[in-house]
Amino acid sequence: MRIFLLSILIFFSSNCFTQDVNQIDSIYIEESMGKQVLCWNEGNLDCFMNAYWVSDQLMFIGKSGITYGWKQTLSNYKKRYPNKSHMGKLKFVILHMEKISHDAMTTIGSWHLQREIGNVEGYFTLLWRKIDLKWVIVLDHSS
Repeated sequence: MRIFLLSILIFFSSNCFTQDVNQIDSIYIEESMGKQVLCWNEGNLDCFMNAYWVSDQLMFIGKSGITYGWKQTLSNYKKRYPNKSHMGKLKFVILHMEKISHDAMTTIGSWHLQREIGNVEGYFTLLWRKIDLKWVIVLDHSS
């Protein structure tokens, strides 16, 4: 009987711990995306890119195709959004977030730019990986 009770206690303890870790990871990612919004709305694309993996293996998929690498992704952002009027005010809405392994999460959501030159909006799927104890975007598919 004691072994049975101990097994139940261990099961519930491990599930509660896993849930807490998952929640902490989700909160970290939500905060990271919140920082991105603040950086964007200040017109600071270098700061916005802090959420991305600084690697040549970073992938960004948009309407123009696939871009590889952190530097090229930043360069493309700077070309497409050369000033604050083009950048406008960013808003993210997270529609779904799921931890798919101990070091990988997905985030699906929508983005909206309110701009004087015309609003634009779309959707995104982000693949986050925990690299060197930090969650970073390794793949961004935005449309």
